[in-house]
Amino acid sequence: MTQTTVDAPAKDRARIPARTLRTDRYWTSPLITFIVFTAWVIYATVRSMMGSSFWVEKYHYLTPFYSPCVSKACPAGAADFGRFVPDHLPFFIPYALISLPFLLGFRLTCYYYRKSYYRAFWLTPSACAVPDKSPARKTPGAYSGETRLPLILQNAHRYFWVIAGLISLVNTWDAINAFHGKDGGFGIGLGTIILWVNVILLWAYTLSCHSCRHVMGGRLKSFSKHPVRYWLWTQISKLNTRHGQFALITLGTLALTDAYVALVAHGTFSDLRIFN
Repeated sequence: MTQTTVDAPAKDRARIPARTLRTDRYWTSPLITFIVFTAWVIYATVRSMMGSSFWVEKYHYLTPFYSPCVSKACPAGAADFGRFVPDHLPFFIPYALISLPFLLGFRLTCYYYRKSYYRAFWLTPSACAVPDKSPARKTPGAYSGETRLPLILQNAHRYFWVIAGLISLVNTWDAINAFHGKDGGFGIGLGTIILWVNVILLWAYTLSCHSCRHVMGGRLKSFSKHPVRYWLWTQISKLNTRHGQFALITLGTLALTDAYVALVAHGTFSDLRIFN
């Protein structure tokens, strides 16, 4: 009778002299992500703290970077939700200070953003089959995933999602207000269309979130007993397959919407009017 021996599982990775055996340009994707994210953060930070060129009184265009505008320095027409924040705060305090921290938290804790900035900024790892270069890996056994501070705060994503949904309602209100003509009545301009495209995509990103999918049907034990929630769950599941795309696309639409409103408000060019 022949005895078969089974080797114990290896306790460490194979000892390969090379840093990685990959020969493709695996570093291009994290590099592009690093450049794009850095440029967007710089732009968004500067614009949200400028305190100017964010409101077009004539057509009621309000950039999402300043919505809701709650500073006493906000024009009356842009402050539909009240002006209760003192206007003498330091320049680095944004006018929309009640919404931006939550929106930042929502995106920072998003699964797709986490994957992107973990790879691009922390190199944890930069790509598949490439060693992890994070500082936490320098001490054997120190890396704990997202189970300790500060990364355990990533689990707050579901709560940020609720607030992001409320802020999306505010953005929708801003888009409705953009149906404003020069004479005070109904009107449509290119800015109106840009605001609506942006808010629709923001809703697509918010509703396609894994947290939204879980709320709709993630804990149901019997779909047949909850046909409405099951239908919602199936629709959101379809959106969920594109959640990563919406996450990146909305960065572009947010910047485009803000830039357009800023240029019109500054007088660089006039809004292209379609009606009134």
